[in-house]
Amino acid sequence: MKYFINKRRDWRKKMKRKLITSALPYVNNIPHLGNLIQMLSADVFARFCRSRGYETMYVCGTDEYGTATETRAIEMKKTPRELCDYYYGEHTKIYDWFHINFDKFGRTSNEECTEITQMLFKDLDAKGFIKEHTNSQLFCPHCNMFLADRFVYGTCPKCGSTKARGDQCDDCGSLLDPVELKEPKCATCGSTPVVKETKHLYIDLPSISSNLDSWMKKASIEGRWSDNAINITKAWIRDGLNERAITRDLKWGIPVPKEGYENKVFYVWFNAPIGYISITKQLADELIQKSKPSFDWKSWWIPSESKEAEGKDEVELFQFIGKDNIPFHTVIFPCTLLGSNHDWTKLYHMSSTEYLNYESGKFSKSRGVGVFGTDAIETGIKADAWRFYIFYNRPEKQDYQFTWKDFREKYNGELIGNLGNLINRTLLFVTKYYDSKIPEAPVDEELWSKIREHESKITEYLEWADLKDAFHEIFAISDIGNKAFQDGEPWKTRTENPEAAAKLIHNLCYMIKDLMILAHPYMPQFTETILSYFGKKINEPKYGEASVADGLCWKDIGCTEGLSSVENPSVFFTPLDQKTADAFKEKFSGSQKAREEKNNKNSKKEKKSSEKAVPVLAENQADFFNKNIELIAAKIVKIENNPDSDKLYVETLDDGSGTERIIQSGLRPYLKSEELLGKTIVLAANLAPRKMRGIESRGMLLAADYKDASGADKVEPLDVSWAKPGTKIILAGSDVNAVKPQEISADDFFKVQIKVVNKTAEISGVKLLADGKEITTVHAVNSEVN
Repeated sequence: MKYFINKRRDWRKKMKRKLITSALPYVNNIPHLGNLIQMLSADVFARFCRSRGYETMYVCGTDEYGTATETRAIEMKKTPRELCDYYYGEHTKIYDWFHINFDKFGRTSNEECTEITQMLFKDLDAKGFIKEHTNSQLFCPHCNMFLADRFVYGTCPKCGSTKARGDQCDDCGSLLDPVELKEPKCATCGSTPVVKETKHLYIDLPSISSNLDSWMKKASIEGRWSDNAINITKAWIRDGLNERAITRDLKWGIPVPKEGYENKVFYVWFNAPIGYISITKQLADELIQKSKPSFDWKSWWIPSESKEAEGKDEVELFQFIGKDNIPFHTVIFPCTLLGSNHDWTKLYHMSSTEYLNYESGKFSKSRGVGVFGTDAIETGIKADAWRFYIFYNRPEKQDYQFTWKDFREKYNGELIGNLGNLINRTLLFVTKYYDSKIPEAPVDEELWSKIREHESKITEYLEWADLKDAFHEIFAISDIGNKAFQDGEPWKTRTENPEAAAKLIHNLCYMIKDLMILAHPYMPQFTETILSYFGKKINEPKYGEASVADGLCWKDIGCTEGLSSVENPSVFFTPLDQKTADAFKEKFSGSQKAREEKNNKNSKKEKKSSEKAVPVLAENQADFFNKNIELIAAKIVKIENNPDSDKLYVETLDDGSGTERIIQSGLRPYLKSEELLGKTIVLAANLAPRKMRGIESRGMLLAADYKDASGADKVEPLDVSWAKPGTKIILAGSDVNAVKPQEISADDFFKVQIKVVNKTAEISGVKLLADGKEITTVHAVNSEVN
């Protein structure tokens, strides 16, 4: 171990501060899996850097200005600010669900972005790098305004597609000027625009290009840029840079601080990358307001002008983007910084990816094709399963095709069959045969020499954000563990050679501990759960936060001391069957618009079905209940989403019979699955089975309706947590052994009205009892039970 400790000490002398950004997601729609790759990739690298001991900051945020926002706002009948507020909330929910650990996820429509953008513009203008040109632009007489690129659509002059926008043709990928379009139309009113002259400001890229070329040659070598980043940047420089417009005739954007341009704003591509800087400043300002330990944003972005940066390590800027964004980060944004009066932190390492495609086509946010963040949440598949798939197949050197078939095979085969299998078989062996105590045994040096070789590779790969290669090395270690378990046959040697069995299991437990530290940046929830079985936590504080006491981090890799027991391990990931995968493929086929129309159609059918006549109540409801309706206590042991419904949960119950029972409930709009899992509920047990969205439901969960303080509809399942599964629910004074029909119809069930009166469940004034105790509610006071 001394070799590894000394190596770490040498490395710490060379530490640099890591400033990490990921491409700013555009705010006008829900992000799909292809969009999420960059945020997730930067998250993995940031988590690694924090665990490694680097001073780390990861900033990102929604890109909110520009024509796309204005056109989308018009489409949704909202103001641009209302649209941005709405979608910022939606983006935040999705990134929170995926457990992306930003130090700050901000917005470009903030005061800080305006301040810094205008400052950089004034720097460029003062140094003569801003030019004014009169150009021809499309003008809509009907709307009385010049049309920015995305306010125009028409026929692509290069491929003939009739779906081209003023700035780009998605079908052939060509960048366009709106006046190049054939048969152009105003996107707002559909009128044919005319060509008029207007003045705009341009950044003089040719005059900055010599500085760019020398900077790029040095930075791309020192920062080990990816091949596609180098090739695309060289092509731009080789073909000669042109002056590029930085203003637009829009209302929604950052005002241009120059006389004569009061009615124009900065082009979104100019101010968007500046968002990285402004969001850092936003975080600094917020910490000051909250009286928390703050920092000077300049210590990260202009270290030479910050006293706080004195004596600190240099800053290395790592940026994670898709290949379509490379020129903005390697040419245009650096030119903005190089042309300024300040010595800005500039790109050090560029981690860029190719495209993630979907089934037989492309992910498309504008057309609504693919699996979107909200779709992933809706599937009920854990966030870490999605994170696993994205990184196992991260499109680093070529495009990758997402298919549900491939998702199922990789998820079941590698995540569950390889890594999950090693963890489950080892930890369950400890609990079953060693009374949950990890056996004492010597270190298996032969085994650890193999493990450390891969661990060293993982660290080396992650230092340069080679995320996919590092991830595959983790599964190579898991392979070694599974082979050792299989070859060691501990189920035999436990009695035939107990020392050998103890040595194997002891070392595999420490291997798993290492694997969880290594895999934590990729799958944080999964790894934290597994480490909790050892009584351990991860130490990976965000910027300015306190460290976790006794938490594990990168320096603990290779350590074979400190574990003593395994407490209550359980299976984290469950296999995805073919039927479910096929159902998801069908559900998420076509565009989001088509899906929405289909869902609305199904909702109308459900509503029409629910509007059927209510059965007539029984004359003596208590007597009818005692003779016909069987209610029992049942525990929810598993809960999943019905893939064909937005409302239904599929619950697996322990009803005391020894055989699992499947029911469905329409509680998804009201309760999270974790709020139901493990609860003992009241089950209408002898209802005739009913198939709902392809799955048979054998019974019905009873719940009371109520409204919260805001007037929103809520649901509270009847809770009988004190009763064992199978316990019969009866009316006070009734015979618990009364024989009921094996099956009754729904109409018969609804002939009895179950109510909550003053927080107690009853029928016709008689209390319902479970094991002699009244059934009471917490929230519902007086309501009906269904």
